[in-house]
Amino acid sequence: MRPRRTPTGLRPLTRPSAAAVAAGCLLGVLSVVPGDPSPATAPAAAAAGETATVFYYTKTRNWAQYHLHYAPDGGAWTTVPGVRMESACADWVKATVDLGSAAGLQATFTDGSGTWDNNAGRNYDLGTGGITVKDGVVAHSDPCGDEGGTDPGSGGTATVYFATGTLGWTTANLHYQPAGGAWSAVPGVGMEAACTGWWKKEVDLGTATSMKAAFNNGNGVWDNNRGADYTLPTGLTTVDDGTVTTDATDPCAEETPDTQAPTAPTGVTARADGIAVVLTWEPSTDDRGVTRYQVTRTGGSRGKAVTDVGSTVLSDAGLEERTAYTYTVRAVDAAGNVSADSAPATATTGEKPAEPAAGRPLGTDPRKDPIYFVMTARFQDGDTSNNRGGSQHEKSGNAAASDPMFRGDFRGLVDKLDYIKGLGFSAVWITPVVLNRSDYDYHGYHGWDFYRVDPRLESTGASYQDLINAAHAKGMKIYQDVVYNHSSRWGAKGLFTPTVHGVRDAQWSWYYDEKQAGFEYDGLTVEPKSGKSYYNGDLWSTADPTGNTCLNWGKPTGGRSPEGYTLYNCQWPSPTSGMFPKALYHDCWIGNWEGEDSRSCWLHEDLADFNTENAQVQNYLIGAYHKYIDMGVDGFRVDTAVHIPRTTWNRRFLPAIQERVTQRHGAEAARHFFVFGEVAAFVNDKWNRGSVNHSAQFYTWKERAEYSADDERAALEMYAYEQQQGTGNQPTSRNAFLDGNAYHAPDHSRFSGMHVIDMRMHMNFSDASNAFHNGKDSDDSYNDATYNVVYVDSHDYGPNKSGERYAGGTDAWAENMSLMWTFRGIPTLYYGSEIEFQKGRKIDCGPSCPLSTTGRAYFGDHLAGEVKASDFSRVDSASGAVADTLAMPLARHVQRLNEIRRAVPALQTGQYSTEGIQGEMAFKRRYTSGGTDSFALVTVTHAATYTGVPNGTYVDAVTGDRRTVTDGKLTVAAPGKGNLRVYVLDGPGKIGTAGPYLR
Repeated sequence: MRPRRTPTGLRPLTRPSAAAVAAGCLLGVLSVVPGDPSPATAPAAAAAGETATVFYYTKTRNWAQYHLHYAPDGGAWTTVPGVRMESACADWVKATVDLGSAAGLQATFTDGSGTWDNNAGRNYDLGTGGITVKDGVVAHSDPCGDEGGTDPGSGGTATVYFATGTLGWTTANLHYQPAGGAWSAVPGVGMEAACTGWWKKEVDLGTATSMKAAFNNGNGVWDNNRGADYTLPTGLTTVDDGTVTTDATDPCAEETPDTQAPTAPTGVTARADGIAVVLTWEPSTDDRGVTRYQVTRTGGSRGKAVTDVGSTVLSDAGLEERTAYTYTVRAVDAAGNVSADSAPATATTGEKPAEPAAGRPLGTDPRKDPIYFVMTARFQDGDTSNNRGGSQHEKSGNAAASDPMFRGDFRGLVDKLDYIKGLGFSAVWITPVVLNRSDYDYHGYHGWDFYRVDPRLESTGASYQDLINAAHAKGMKIYQDVVYNHSSRWGAKGLFTPTVHGVRDAQWSWYYDEKQAGFEYDGLTVEPKSGKSYYNGDLWSTADPTGNTCLNWGKPTGGRSPEGYTLYNCQWPSPTSGMFPKALYHDCWIGNWEGEDSRSCWLHEDLADFNTENAQVQNYLIGAYHKYIDMGVDGFRVDTAVHIPRTTWNRRFLPAIQERVTQRHGAEAARHFFVFGEVAAFVNDKWNRGSVNHSAQFYTWKERAEYSADDERAALEMYAYEQQQGTGNQPTSRNAFLDGNAYHAPDHSRFSGMHVIDMRMHMNFSDASNAFHNGKDSDDSYNDATYNVVYVDSHDYGPNKSGERYAGGTDAWAENMSLMWTFRGIPTLYYGSEIEFQKGRKIDCGPSCPLSTTGRAYFGDHLAGEVKASDFSRVDSASGAVADTLAMPLARHVQRLNEIRRAVPALQTGQYSTEGIQGEMAFKRRYTSGGTDSFALVTVTHAATYTGVPNGTYVDAVTGDRRTVTDGKLTVAAPGKGNLRVYVLDGPGKIGTAGPYLR
C-alpha cells in the first residue's frame, strides 16, 4: 500500500508514541497518527523536499545494469533510459535525484536494454528522502546507511536482530535513542536483510551502554513495544514477536549442513475409486522438517510417473480401467535429503464411471457473485424415484403430510437454475452432498461415506457433476457445504465405524436389521428382506467385537427406552462409550462452547467428533474433498469451522485445498476458490465473549508464532498464546477501508485462506441499522471484510439466535436487503426468503414434528411451472406458480438489487468509508483497477450528506437523478423505508425499472 503524501513528503512528522497512536495488534504494530512533536522524540525538521535518494533492490531482477527513469511532480520525464544507478551495498543500487521544488517523483526502472519495471503499468509514485523499491513495495529508509548521530566513544556496540516473519514487512528500520542522547531521524536507519525473517543493524552507542528503540516498515507501521519502546543493551540482542533476548546467539549463524534424510513414510494405503486411486500415508519425521513427498507410480501402459505433493494424501485420477497400480512414497527435506522408499501399496482400478466430464471452476472474484442458499433435499423435487422418508418418516409426521425428508434433488435444482438466475444470483450454496447416515439426515451434516455423493440426491442425467456443469454453463457457481469436524455417530466409512450391540429380540428387531451378506447401505437402495433403504444390519453384532473397549458391552443397563424396551450397554455410539479409537475420534462431551474443549469434544450425540489433529483423519478428509475440487466446484462453505483449531486449518486443510485447485485448475482458479467458514458466535460483541479463538475474524489470519510440530500440541499452544494476548492485541487491517476517497491495493500477505460468515451482522439483523453499525465496528479485525458472507437468517438461526425464520415484516426485509446488497461483503439469501417463506416458523425441530411446519419446509410448490432467464435478473418467461413467486414484492426487490450491484463495481469489490458523511446508514465505496474506477455514494432508508467527495457528475442508479458537485458536498433526501440511493460518479444512469421499494 502506498501512503498518502503529506505536505512535507512521505515521512511522518514524529515518531509514534503511546500518546499519539491507538492500540494495535501484537507487538504494537500501529499506523501512524501524526501528533504534536515531543521534545524527547521529535527529529530535526525535514528539508524542503528538494532531493530523493532512490534505492532499488537487485537480487530479484539480477540485471547487468540499472537505470532510473523519472519525472519530478509537475515536471518532464528524463530521456530514456534515464539516469544510471550506482552500487550502494549488497543487493542494492541507488540514485540521488535533485527535485527542485517538487515534493516527489514518478519513476520506473530499466536495464537499459528494453526490460522495464513500471509497477505493472502504473509507475511508482515516490516522495523525498531515502526511498526503497523492493519487489514492487515502496518504503522509506536507507538500507545501506550508517546509524549516524552519535560519535564513536568508549562505549560499546549494540547488534540488533529484528524478526519480521509474522509481520509481513519487506523492509525494516531501526529508530533509536542512545541513553542520554537524541533520537535518530524518523524513520531511523535501514536494517540489512540478515537471513530469512531477520533484519540486522549494528549501532555504535558511543559512551552509552543501552538505547531506546522502535522499529517500522518505512510506511508508517510501527512496532514500538505497545507504546513503551524497547530498551536494548550493548551486545547481541534479538527482538522477536515482542520478546527481547539479550546476550543472544546469532539467529543467522551458519548452520551445520543438513545431511540427515527423513524417515521413510509408513502406513501407505491405496484405495481405488473408479479410475482414480486415493493414496494416504503417515507423516515422516526429520531433524529439521519434511518439506514434500515424492510419490512414484508404476503400472498401466503409460509407464512410471513421479508426483510431488505437499500433504500426506494424493488423489491420482484419470487412470486406466481394471489396471493394477503400485505406489511408493519418499520424503524430502529442505536440504534435498531423500528418504528411503516406503513399503509399496497396490490398488486395482475399476470401470470408468458413466458420468459427464469433470468441470472447471469459473475462477472469478467471489465478491461479484451474490449467493442463493438452498437445502437441496427441500428445494425442488425433480425425480420422485429417489425420495426417501427414512426411519423417522412416520414418527415425524412427514408421512401424514406426504412429505419425505429426502424430496428435493439435483434434478430439481438443475430444472430451477433459471429461477435463481432470474432473481439475479450467480452463486448457489448447497448443503453437503456426501452420503449421510443417521435417523434424520436430509440436511447432509451426518457424513458416512465422504468419498461418495448421496444417491438420494442424484438421478440419471442429473448427477452432482451434471449440476456443476449445468450451473457453469449458465455462468453460475456452486459452493459446496463441507464438514471436516465430525461424521455421523456411526463413524466414517473407510476410516472407522463402531460396532454396536443390536440384540434382535422382539423389542429391537424393528430397529436393528438382520445382516445381509453382500448388501451395502447407500440410503437409496431397498434391502430386499427388511424392505428398508435405511438398513443397518452391518452395524450390529451379538458377539463381543475384537478389541472392544466399551465396558459391559452388550449387557442390559437396567434402563428402558421411551417405548419400554430394554437398553443395553454400547447400544448407541457416544464419546464416552469407548467404542471409538482415541487416535481418530475425541472422547468427551463439549462443556464450554467458548473454551478449548470445543475443539476436542462432541457437539451432539449423533455428531462423532473427528480428531482432526491426527494425520490419518486429515488424509481421509483431504482425499475426500479433493474429489469435489476435481469435479470443478467453485468453493467450500465450511461447517463448524470454529471446532477445528486455526493451526490445523492453516497447516493442513487450507494449504491442501489451494494445492489441489492449483494442480487441477491453475493458479488463477486457486486464487478465487472461495472458502468461507462458519465460526458460530451467538453474541453481539466484536469478540465472542472475549475469546479470540472462538471469534469469526480470528480464522482469517495466518499464525504469528511458532508452535510444536505436533498438531495437537500446537493447537493447545496456539489457544493459550492467543487467549493470553487477548482481544486488544490481535492483528488489524485496513483492507476494507478507503484511504479518504482513494482505493488502495489490499494487503493479503497475512491472510489464512479462509473467509467467514459475518456472524455479528447476522446476529444483529433484527434491525438493519443495528447490523450496519455492529458490522463496520468489527471490520478492522478481519483480514478483509469485503469478502464476508452476509445473511439475515439461515437453516440454523435467525437474528439474535432466534430459532425461527425471520419475521420482521416485508418493509424490514426490504431494508435489510438494500443494506446487504450495497454494503461491503457478499449478500446471501436463504431459499424462500424472497417471499418470506415460513416466516416465524421454527427452523428445525428434528423428527419431533413434520418438516412442512418448519423453516425447512419443501419449497417446490412455489416453483411449479416453467421459467426461462436469459441473463441475471432478466426473466424472459414464467408460467404457473413460479410466475406468482417472481412477482412477489421481495422477489422483485432482490432482482433489481442484483441488477444494480452487478452494474456498479464499487458495490461488488469496493472498499468503503463513512468519513465526512452524516446519515444513519450512509457510506461511500470505491474500486479502482486498470481502466475501472467506480465511486458510489450510498444511503439506505435515511437522508445523508456527503462532504469532501470528488467533484463531478453523480447519477443515481435507482432513479436516474443527476447531481453536479462543485464544492465536494452532496445532500440526499431520505428515500424511505427499504429504498436507497446509489449516486455513482460518472454513473451509467438508472439501472432497471422501478419496483415496490426501489423507486
